[in-house]
Amino acid sequence: MENKRCFANRFADYKGALCTGQNNDSIVRTVKATIEKILKKVPTDLKDCDGGLYDGPAGVAYMLYHVSECPWFAQQRDVYLKTAKQIIDVSVRYVDGEQEENMRAAFLLGGAGIYATAAMVYKALGLSDFVKPLTKFRNLWEVCAPMNFLECGSDELFVGRSGYLCAVLVLRQKLEIEILSPDQIKAICQAIIASGKQYARKKRTAFPLMYSYYGTEYLGAAHGLSSILQMLLSYQELLSSAEKELMWGSVDFLMNQEQNCNWPAELGAVIDRENELVHWCHGAPGVAYLFAKAYLVNKKPQYLDTCIRSGELVWQKGLLKKGPGICHGVAGSAYVFLLLYRLTGNSKYIYRAQRFAEFLFTDEFKAGSSSVNSVYSLFEGLSGTVCFLVDLLQPDKSEFPLFTVFV
Repeated sequence: MENKRCFANRFADYKGALCTGQNNDSIVRTVKATIEKILKKVPTDLKDCDGGLYDGPAGVAYMLYHVSECPWFAQQRDVYLKTAKQIIDVSVRYVDGEQEENMRAAFLLGGAGIYATAAMVYKALGLSDFVKPLTKFRNLWEVCAPMNFLECGSDELFVGRSGYLCAVLVLRQKLEIEILSPDQIKAICQAIIASGKQYARKKRTAFPLMYSYYGTEYLGAAHGLSSILQMLLSYQELLSSAEKELMWGSVDFLMNQEQNCNWPAELGAVIDRENELVHWCHGAPGVAYLFAKAYLVNKKPQYLDTCIRSGELVWQKGLLKKGPGICHGVAGSAYVFLLLYRLTGNSKYIYRAQRFAEFLFTDEFKAGSSSVNSVYSLFEGLSGTVCFLVDLLQPDKSEFPLFTVFV
């Protein structure tokens, strides 16, 4: 029976040699051609700036910034950065006029991500003006500090507090300056923990910390527990011992929800093997980043083992039919291999990432994958694919876009 969600992986696994057909020059050519294609599609009108970094034009600006940072594109750097600035400037104007104050603190779907990207692009261009969007970004911490600042759920990655903390990590890494004071970060972490405790108690869940988004108790990276815990781990040096205990208890509890190398989209669900979600947004390809972070923080082998099992599932079921993107597409799956390469140094994972990259350009993929609304976008479209291909050129520095575990 044909799998509705993924193509069959017909590639032979690693036998000790990387793919010869994919040299760096051919990847560079593909990246340049794909960027040309994207820039023909990206809207430049103020009214088309919705969607934030996720599927709005701002994500294209981030992609151009990411490519410009790679030495393989040194000649294109200035052109890419100037184009990124034109795109992000319109998005900044759009969020400056955002009526919904609370959505301005959203990382992937609102203002925080747009201001963060503007700061990175301006700084890369050598403009002292980068302080303006950075200041707007910093001021948003007050918006997301109150416990229930969003009715739909104040803690998740796309619009909530953990997304804001994620943006702080990215900015700290790229700008090499402190973004918020330790006290400000601590206040946000404490709000996440208090909110998770309160919800777990109210719903009588067995988890020490639990959250919901639009009434659903998600477990995955997009809106769920795994990315919230990943952000707490990223700032664990600021937590008290009691808070750390709750955090680690929740990490281990989530590890125990594994079903055959995967995690259900929501708490208590049973995975249907024929129809399971193996996406960054829901399932093992996103949850793996939490356990990668846990392993980097405390070096316990069970966390790395969990990541490795996730990688095996992705090799079997990660050639997804939902497009080329990073949220629920092939590039998002392939990023798991680059993560595992950085954790283990095993070249098998570069080989697997190369095979997934190869598949993206086959007739089978083009004919059998579903069409994407915003083909240019970072999370659903080709901009995420470009980020992945660029990271394939520099696997030692590779990271899932805007979702760092190595800081």
